Amino acid sequence: MRRILIFCTVALLVGCGIYKPYSRPEVKTEALYGVEYETTDTTSLADLGWRDLFTDPYLQQLIERALENNSDLQTAHLRVEEARATLKSARLSFLPSFNLSPNGGISSFAGNSSGWTYSVPLNASWQIDLFGGINNAKRKAKATFYQSQEYRQAVRTQLIAGVANAYYTLLMLDSQFEVTKRTAESLQQSAETMAAMMQAGMTNRAGVAQIEAAYFSANTSLYDLSHSILQAQNALCLLLCEIPHEIERGVLSTQELPESLATGLPVRLLSNRPDVRMAEYSLMQAYYATAAARSALYPTLTLSGTLGWTNSAGSAIVNPAEILLSATGSLVAPIFNAGKARAQLKIAKAQQQEAQIAFQQSLLNAGSEVNEALSLCQTARAKRKWREQQIAALESAYESTQLLMKHGSTTYLDVLTAEQNLLSGKISQITDRFDEIQGTINLYSALGGGRDEAAYEAPKDKKAERKARRAEKR
Repeated sequence: MRRILIFCTVALLVGCGIYKPYSRPEVKTEALYGVEYETTDTTSLADLGWRDLFTDPYLQQLIERALENNSDLQTAHLRVEEARATLKSARLSFLPSFNLSPNGGISSFAGNSSGWTYSVPLNASWQIDLFGGINNAKRKAKATFYQSQEYRQAVRTQLIAGVANAYYTLLMLDSQFEVTKRTAESLQQSAETMAAMMQAGMTNRAGVAQIEAAYFSANTSLYDLSHSILQAQNALCLLLCEIPHEIERGVLSTQELPESLATGLPVRLLSNRPDVRMAEYSLMQAYYATAAARSALYPTLTLSGTLGWTNSAGSAIVNPAEILLSATGSLVAPIFNAGKARAQLKIAKAQQQEAQIAFQQSLLNAGSEVNEALSLCQTARAKRKWREQQIAALESAYESTQLLMKHGSTTYLDVLTAEQNLLSGKISQITDRFDEIQGTINLYSALGGGRDEAAYEAPKDKKAERKARRAEKR
């Protein structure tokens, strides 16, 4: 036993590198959002709670129902519980295992009368974690647990953004429907006016037919918009895990979202974005898997023992029972399978490098999403002033052509063209407003907003805890 312990001590000194904990690799976050969006402001849109961002009471109710009923989020909650149980199992691996295995039977020797033999042993086995195999498995399970929490956060963030986008899509379609409906009513009046003018000999049948065709086209568009509204409602009901039904909602023109598009420092994506954190926890798992594979190259020490009662001692049958006691120690070192263990280590190292590349790529993807969301929102806001002036000019042109038509100084084609241009301009204005809202939602999601810190079990900083305890003692 002494030789075993001496050998293990020497090997422990050789393999002490396997105990090194994970540390984040160096990542570059400078100008991650793009040079034009580089900032030193620490405030971020992601700091807002989703209720502060989405103030529409109808939307708030929909998000609350989605967070309560959505099946993907419920599945994510179950994944957290599974990972928590796995982590608990890994922590218990440090403890010795005990097994009670009573047995008995009838035996006879050399034709003698049979006798009853039994034993009631309590077997214990304890693997000493000399080279971090169990510890690295525990650390990997802990990383898996934290990754499952981030997965839940990612599903939650995507769900909030998905419900908001579906809701505002519905409001956009409602607005387009109302504008198209008013245009159809105006075209109907124009068609009736043109028909009366034709009866008076002031115009011809071709002009009336053109106006009627435009009216029929507008009504056709209303049916298409009605179908799109139904589809949007059904998509929203799927997110709520409810059967298709009418969605109670507001109007697009009354919606208000924060004007500030503060992004905060790019480095904050490392702590806010759940997908980036998931990628880092995958890297952490790969790191500890590599450490565990390295531990497999070293011997394992297992202590075992038995304590109990028995009335069987070898081939003799004795009564009454006596105490049964045994203790052993075994050291298993890889010899013939060392090549296989080294191959597994190479595989683990390659997987760790893959995980590191994926982590860096996830950060780049996050920066690109922030850049695109900022551009979408700012572009829509930049067009707002010009679009308002365009609409004002188109309304003036439409009114003027109508007056000219009544006085016979222009043709029906000019009136029809002016009205169609006005409809197109108003539809574009509604789309611009939706793009602005969607850009804000996407930016909020891209920055990692909507986190539920109350449901998140943060990793414990043991070094900070030890420092705090020492400071309290002083």
